[in-house]
Amino acid sequence: MKINKLTLTSLCYPEPLRHIPSPPKQLFTKGAPLGEMLKMPRVALVGSRRPTPYGKYVTEQLASELAGQGIIIVSGLALGIDAIAHRAALASGGTCIAVLPGPVGRVYPATNRRLAEEILASNGVLVSEYDEGAVSFKQNFIARNRIVAGLSQVILITEATEKSGSLHTARFALEQGKDVLAVPGNIDSPPSVGTNNLIRAGATPITSCSDVLQVLGLEPHTGRPQTIRGRNADEQRIIDLLLLGVYSGHELFQRSKLPASRFNQALTMLEIGGKIRPTGGNQWRIR
Repeated sequence: MKINKLTLTSLCYPEPLRHIPSPPKQLFTKGAPLGEMLKMPRVALVGSRRPTPYGKYVTEQLASELAGQGIIIVSGLALGIDAIAHRAALASGGTCIAVLPGPVGRVYPATNRRLAEEILASNGVLVSEYDEGAVSFKQNFIARNRIVAGLSQVILITEATEKSGSLHTARFALEQGKDVLAVPGNIDSPPSVGTNNLIRAGATPITSCSDVLQVLGLEPHTGRPQTIRGRNADEQRIIDLLLLGVYSGHELFQRSKLPASRFNQALTMLEIGGKIRPTGGNQWRIR
């Protein structure tokens, strides 16, 4: 797939990035036209690289529902919340912008290369300010976050510790005049200290998809009708989990709480019926 190069003098250079502090002098994109995607509502969804089950759950739920509303999910393809957000959006038929800390032709981290391929296959785009010969330095990861913020309308942090790197994205957002949104967590939970502090400092607390839509000035809509239905309760339970962004076969089994024989039978019949498909490595997606 062709890699496109944009400079500050290019007519196709994304307008939102022209006006941020330290705009990237060049951008490399791979996938769908970035300019077309910037015509759609966009939410950056970021957070901890080591999320708790709570952080994983709320990220899956929000990313899935936002994608269902036609909102593009922007994130950094990093381990943890970033990857969870991308996967949940894709599982709901959504589109993603992934901003990388290194070249678009050399996805980092390598464990997310398959995810990057899925983003491209779902009409998404990979973005970076680094050319193919660049080396990924530690500072790249922080610099990347200003682009994540710049390509988004609002920034939503679902879980973050007191010194989480995702708080850099919040700082860049504030510098760019963007709204910062945060999911509140248990006051005794260290992984939620960062988000709770953001709320205390003035960030908008988010407890549902409708809260995000309100900030964006959008009305909720039913979106495209969901016509995929299971033939029985077991099959429907698996479909519902996939729509929430749960695509690991192991996790589907655990969260379905079905006996192994019934789970395997339901999974097999859904595949035979053409309603789900394997994507390799015991991973599953809605067709």
